[in-house]
Amino acid sequence: MTSESWSPKVSEIRCAQRKEGSAAVLAIGTANPANQVSQEEYPDYYFRVTKSEHLTDRKDTFKIICGLTGLENRFFYHSEELLNSHPELLDRTSPSLEARQDIVAKAAPQLAASAARKAIAKWGRPATDITHVVVSTNDVGAPSVDVFLVSLLGLRTNVRRTMLQLTGCSAGCATLRLAKDLAENNHGARVLVACVELSIAGLCSPGEGESLDALITHALFGDGAGVVIIGADPVHPVEQALFELVSVSQTVVPRTEHMLTLRMGSYGNHGKVSTKLTQVVAQNIEQCLMEAFGPTGLIVDWNDLFWAVHPGSRLMLDQIDETLKLAPTKLAASRTILQNYGNMFSATVIFVLDELRRRMEEGEPADWGAMVGFGPGFTMETVVLRATGFLKKS
Repeated sequence: MTSESWSPKVSEIRCAQRKEGSAAVLAIGTANPANQVSQEEYPDYYFRVTKSEHLTDRKDTFKIICGLTGLENRFFYHSEELLNSHPELLDRTSPSLEARQDIVAKAAPQLAASAARKAIAKWGRPATDITHVVVSTNDVGAPSVDVFLVSLLGLRTNVRRTMLQLTGCSAGCATLRLAKDLAENNHGARVLVACVELSIAGLCSPGEGESLDALITHALFGDGAGVVIIGADPVHPVEQALFELVSVSQTVVPRTEHMLTLRMGSYGNHGKVSTKLTQVVAQNIEQCLMEAFGPTGLIVDWNDLFWAVHPGSRLMLDQIDETLKLAPTKLAASRTILQNYGNMFSATVIFVLDELRRRMEEGEPADWGAMVGFGPGFTMETVVLRATGFLKKS
């Protein structure tokens, strides 16, 4: 066979593999662990379980920080009983990475599977129709959540799996960016995206003389799993597209690598969150949005969009409101999720998307929208969304 006769055949195969339609969200599912703690009670809970009640000044400071977050509730896999059985998790002089990984390795797949079962039930097709799995988590063990989901959900053994590990909050958008490419470049692909996070990976005692970073982290983060099923060209009437993923972009802001970090060490996952991050977002978010919307050809008024913003903190949402001059209700979905669940790393923006879906099904108008995530790097991820006719008529 000559190269001339072979080349057209390769081209034909390539064309047959691709889809013409845009990738779309076909279903969403979320899940949280059973242990719910109110933010008002959390300072007492945290200092009790970490055996740190003697640090009265630190506890008073922590109460103030918790009050400033705007949170009301969070959910955790770890309980007081679990922590009492693993004292090494809270002892800053005792390596605890292996114990943390063992806990996460057992709990994370189960939590992700719980959210996935809800999404699959809403999707309406059997789990064996899933062709790809994309997972994000702050654990770095192997085999990881992606492997265990195969058996827990009854997926095909030849399902194609991709893991994003230790990528932080921006992975919620990054997984959808990857799923869009997979769905649009593989005929018939149905991609299950699972973002699952457990804060026990970085739980530690407050520590006398430590910086405020640890206290701020423990005042914000909670546990959860968000699952989305992505596909192009929905099969009617079984599948219904909710949001089309029209355009995506990723930007690393120069000279900001030190501002948001996440590292795994002997004592678990720890990182740094700069107080200047809100300024970085203010200086760069419009340019990132314009890059994402550029391919659409739309002339955009930010107040004409619906918004699925990762709610890293209330201060971050306030800064975005001010920078983009948004109407007071535009970030309501993000604020609601932050208030009721806290920051669940990559899973949070999936919860926000599901909250938007709920609001739209209740009649809230929507057409074009933007999903925005932030993560180490400092990285800004943007996804242009379009609400479908089905969602707007629900």
